[in-house]
Amino acid sequence: MKKLVFSILFVLQAVFVWSQHSPALKGKVVDSKTQKPLRNVVATITSTNQSALTDATGVFSFDVATEGQQTLTVGSTGYTTQTFTLSIVKGQSLDLGVVFLEEDITSEQQLSLITITENDLGDDNSGSESTAGLLQASRDTYQQAAAFNWGQARFRIRGLDNEYGTTMINGIVMNKLFDGRPQWSNWGGLNDATRNQEFTMGSAPSDYTFGNILGTQEINTRASFYRPGTRVSFSGTNTNYSWRTMATYASGMSKDGWAFVVSGSRRWAKEGYFEGTDYSANSLFASIEKKFNDKHSINFTSIYAQNSRGKNSPNTQEVTDLMGIEYNSYWGWQNGKRRNSRDKNVDEPILMLSHYWKINEKNTLNTNISYQSGGIGNSRLDYNGGNNPDPTYYKNLPSYYLNLHNIPADGSLPTHTPNYAQAEIARVDFINNSQINWERMYHANDINKRSIYALYEDRMEDVTWTANSILNSQLSDNITLNAGINFRSLKSENFQKMLDPLGDYGFIDTDLFYEGNGFTAGQSQADLNNPNRVVYAGDRYGYNYIMRAIVADAFTQFKFTYNKFDFYLAQTFSQTRYQREGLYRNGLYADNSYGKSDKLEFNNYGFKGGLTYKITGKHMFSVNAAYMTKAPMLRNAFNNARLNNSIVSGLEDEKISSVDASYIIRAPKLKARLTGFYSKIEDATKVGFFYAEGLGAIEDGGNDSENDFVAEITKNIDKQNIGLELGLEYQLSKTIKVTGSASYGQYIYSNNPTVLLNIDSRQAAGLNPIVNFGDSYLKNYRQGGMPQQAYSLGIEYRDPKFWWIGANANYLDDSYVEVDPLIRTNNFFMQPGGSGVSYPEVTEERARQLLSQEKFNSFMLVNLTGGKSWRISGNTLGFFASVNNIFDVTYKTGGFEQARNANYRELNMDYASGTRSFGSKYFYGYGRTYFVNVYLTF
Repeated sequence: MKKLVFSILFVLQAVFVWSQHSPALKGKVVDSKTQKPLRNVVATITSTNQSALTDATGVFSFDVATEGQQTLTVGSTGYTTQTFTLSIVKGQSLDLGVVFLEEDITSEQQLSLITITENDLGDDNSGSESTAGLLQASRDTYQQAAAFNWGQARFRIRGLDNEYGTTMINGIVMNKLFDGRPQWSNWGGLNDATRNQEFTMGSAPSDYTFGNILGTQEINTRASFYRPGTRVSFSGTNTNYSWRTMATYASGMSKDGWAFVVSGSRRWAKEGYFEGTDYSANSLFASIEKKFNDKHSINFTSIYAQNSRGKNSPNTQEVTDLMGIEYNSYWGWQNGKRRNSRDKNVDEPILMLSHYWKINEKNTLNTNISYQSGGIGNSRLDYNGGNNPDPTYYKNLPSYYLNLHNIPADGSLPTHTPNYAQAEIARVDFINNSQINWERMYHANDINKRSIYALYEDRMEDVTWTANSILNSQLSDNITLNAGINFRSLKSENFQKMLDPLGDYGFIDTDLFYEGNGFTAGQSQADLNNPNRVVYAGDRYGYNYIMRAIVADAFTQFKFTYNKFDFYLAQTFSQTRYQREGLYRNGLYADNSYGKSDKLEFNNYGFKGGLTYKITGKHMFSVNAAYMTKAPMLRNAFNNARLNNSIVSGLEDEKISSVDASYIIRAPKLKARLTGFYSKIEDATKVGFFYAEGLGAIEDGGNDSENDFVAEITKNIDKQNIGLELGLEYQLSKTIKVTGSASYGQYIYSNNPTVLLNIDSRQAAGLNPIVNFGDSYLKNYRQGGMPQQAYSLGIEYRDPKFWWIGANANYLDDSYVEVDPLIRTNNFFMQPGGSGVSYPEVTEERARQLLSQEKFNSFMLVNLTGGKSWRISGNTLGFFASVNNIFDVTYKTGGFEQARNANYRELNMDYASGTRSFGSKYFYGYGRTYFVNVYLTF
């Protein structure tokens, strides 16, 4: 009897103890296909921001949960997030049982996301960058539409260039110090290895950095974070490459504390969507982690992504009308093979060492060191002493003869004198000889017994060191501190590299434009320290200099979490230093090119904060605001860094302000977000290069025609972006989901910036090469190169037997050509010679017509996606396919004005025939394209 009593008491005690530790809320998360438990899935009670991770058995639990109606989200990278509405009763434990997570089909869409950013069309021209690449990790309906549906049209979220976003790998900032933009090619083709991502929108808080006003993307390559297994895939497409093969293996964490991941891929094409665009890319990835104990772990990551691709040319409307949108003037036949003169080559391996220290239950410290080296090269033809080999050179086209004018010497008005017969000859000849003639250039070199024509590369070889530490501290139940320090050092060698002198002869390193005709001896020399040097393949020539940059920054961020309110406050400070070192003593700038420039130093700061009001567990209102200053990019700090040490005068920090407000719904069937936003960028600087004719009113004389290759410096640029974003997702049934997204923006230049030109021929004439052309009347012109309106409607069917199909229709509008500042200064109206007298034919009505901003036609893109997967002996075989722009719509994705006609008379004459010789050049989107992917995971 005594034993029975003790036994009963023991059991009751055990029951009592269990009941005391029974969690308020728990559940078990498994993969819907494999039925295997999922580790490190995040479960969050949205009203309180309480979070819990699943353990090795897939179980999560909350010891305490606020009573009443609550909303719980359960999600993990690569899976669709589940949302539950719960009723928590005080003192009672709620067990959700098994929660099934389905694979997120956007992870397969991400593999097919071949964005404009991957083509890097912004290398040579303005207005062509996209922010789609920044969104590959996102799950928000609006962000998915921006990436997968609108990205192909160069849509930019909130109208912002991607230099205003921050991309990181393991907390290391990957934005280039040269131009502020991430080089996506550095990890291209490694989609499986870069799937573990966190994304924040706008100036919302990030645990890793202060960030900027576009958002942050953090890619985590810690080996233990990858789901164990192997994935092999093979893809076919007709976009910028034709084929891709990829394989990834993740070991998971072993009993002795080791985990590793390896991944590799190859992408290639003899010719992509546009003519002559060859493609070859090889990517390798490895991550190894050693866990010493529960407190310390070290991870080593290496990334090598070599990429070589042939570019396609932007073309005027005349060229497109003659040859079609797929025409590319950059290539020609040589020995029966296509050879592109404009290749981009990227080869910049990355090495990272990360230390993870769990100091205690409330504090963690992540320290990283990164080393990146290698180079980026952009090839092109040199024709020093020869005719322009570009088949679209304006004298080769009919418009040159259709726009001929007789300009009387007495100053009377020009007379239009078209030569229709010669125009027809030019048209036929261009159609028959529309590609680069490589044999002709080799022949010209043979005749002259030296290289008049050559293929060279503008090359940038960088060495970048980065070190940082990021602290995460739970100061109390309601307060979290994120803090970090970061140091980056760049040494960038920039030079012209001879790739091929096109024959057996050397290339003389001089600029023949500055020989004879009154120029002094030595002005034609690229390097007075090595005059008349003969250059062969592999040699540097033309220009050769080093850019150095050092950036140190720190940030702190406090996040406060309460039942009804969450808010945060963050601040940052940074110091940036630049210096140029010339390795050549240029003949034009003999006293201002060799050696080190003055040092530039910028001290910058930023503040931001935000508030989220949780109306209920399903409804929230949030607001974010930020103000910061930013150093000008390295590329915009010098007037003409290729030739001299001159710094842009009056260079200022950018001032950036931003505010957004959102209403958010997170219900089991409906997810929605409506956001209004406003941003202002002030005192930006931009440096560009082009050949200009008729520069006009230059007071101290010089060449009357003032025709020259110039550096255009535009200072004190202000931009204003305002608009609305909407994302809706509604689950009609267990199998059917509808989505809707919209973006309406007005992105304008909000002031009249100042335009200066660096004119080399003035330097040769002993004059000041910098000419101030005064204000450019850009106020209220639209920022170009992107749709400012975008709308999407989609429907998706997902069958329980693991096949799915989706369709979406997208309407895009309000896209404009990028305007040039120079032709919108007062100089545009003035006759050459500095007389201050305008052209007699100038009228206000005609001036408005000439200077109006071109708006592109709106267009509709319809896309289809679908897939199917099978379970075979515990493995998964899958198939994904997409067809974009199924109706093969032709549309312009961007373009830029040519400022070669730099005065009213020449621009007006260029319109005489209705077909312009120097019209805007345009980029076109892909027509109907497909992507097919087959994958196996085991």
